Amino acid sequence: MTELKTKRNKGDVHAFLNSVEHEKRKQDALTALAVFEDVTGEKAEMWGESIVGFGSYHYTYANGREADWMLTGFSPRKQSLTLYIMSGFDEYESLLQRLGKHKTGKSCLYINKLEDVDMDVLRELIHRSVEHMKATNPPGS
Repeated sequence: MTELKTKRNKGDVHAFLNSVEHEKRKQDALTALAVFEDVTGEKAEMWGESIVGFGSYHYTYANGREADWMLTGFSPRKQSLTLYIMSGFDEYESLLQRLGKHKTGKSCLYINKLEDVDMDVLRELIHRSVEHMKATNPPGS
């Protein structure tokens, strides 16, 4: 069985965010850091080389493999600010309709710039997703 490449580590979150070359993306990431810390009540930690994660949960794959993963997080990617909404989006259609300009993947929310979205709606989306993950998964280590 292969081991997960993206793991929580002791990387310096502020050093990582301050190294982002795209100035607008860097400022949005620093804003996202404050929002995620406030909404989750969790301390930011690096996951892999480029993801800032908050909290963790434990899960077991269908094949029996177990792992810990972040409750939520974000990454200032080259194309967009990517937010990890681990519960997915099935239950949040009304929030997504009010959010503003964005794209979604399975558990990824892609935002070009934070000024394109309603920050109160974004905070609610993060909050609901984290509460869902806590309610349906055991805590990680």
